[in-house]
Amino acid sequence: MRSKRVRNITKLTLGYLGLIIIAIGCIYPALWVIMSSFRPGTALYSNSLIPSAFTLEHYRELFEKYPYGQWFLNTVKISVFTMIFTTIIVTLTGYVFSKFRFYGRRQLMLGLLVIGMFPGFMSMIAIYILLLQLKLLDTHLALIIVYSSGASMGFLYVKSFFDTIPNSLLEAAKIDGASHWIVFSRIMLPLSKPMLVFVALTSFSGGFVDFIFANMVLSDSSKLTLAVGLFKMVKIKFATEFTVFAAGCVLVAIPITALFIFLQRYLIVGLTAGAEKG
Repeated sequence: MRSKRVRNITKLTLGYLGLIIIAIGCIYPALWVIMSSFRPGTALYSNSLIPSAFTLEHYRELFEKYPYGQWFLNTVKISVFTMIFTTIIVTLTGYVFSKFRFYGRRQLMLGLLVIGMFPGFMSMIAIYILLLQLKLLDTHLALIIVYSSGASMGFLYVKSFFDTIPNSLLEAAKIDGASHWIVFSRIMLPLSKPMLVFVALTSFSGGFVDFIFANMVLSDSSKLTLAVGLFKMVKIKFATEFTVFAAGCVLVAIPITALFIFLQRYLIVGLTAGAEKG
């Protein structure tokens, strides 16, 4: 009995020790960037984490020397529209696959699942050529379309959640004369609020922080997103605006962090939804 108790305590201690190490590895770089944004000068390197003096000059330079405000508005616009379209497409697709039975349903789901398993890099050249033919390069619409289409592969999460809602509830509503749209909008959606929040939040954050595809599509400085704009700020030869870059990174993290904290309980429910069935 005592040896078993010692083993349990050892496992628990090692587990907490591992979590502490992971937390330090995640938090320390973030703290370094935050402190660097308040540090005078242009270098990220310093002998100490806490700067000897604090300044807000780098935050002011973001808006005076660079179109940071425009980049922020561009990013928010792309992320909001991506969130709206993704949520609509994902919920409708998940509802159809969960509650409807039709010929080719399993084959279609399997096909979409297989397509979603391929990395997005494989289709970038094809998407770029397609956007070029459609004259959508260097437009925000191109990003919104691609982000919404790519994120819609997450319909399986919504389907799994809808599978947990009893069919008897839907059948009772149909007996009372409710149409498919009434069942979907007045029964399914109110019951799936955690999943909707999860889908909306992940699609918003995906569009907010994406860099690779946005960098490939956008070239006009007035249309850049935050990720692309900050990268171009420091990629030029002899660039020394590293503390200004750190200030920009801090401002980028604030809205995403606030959303995750505010919607944390919905996010946890959404992540575990459908785990028992489907």
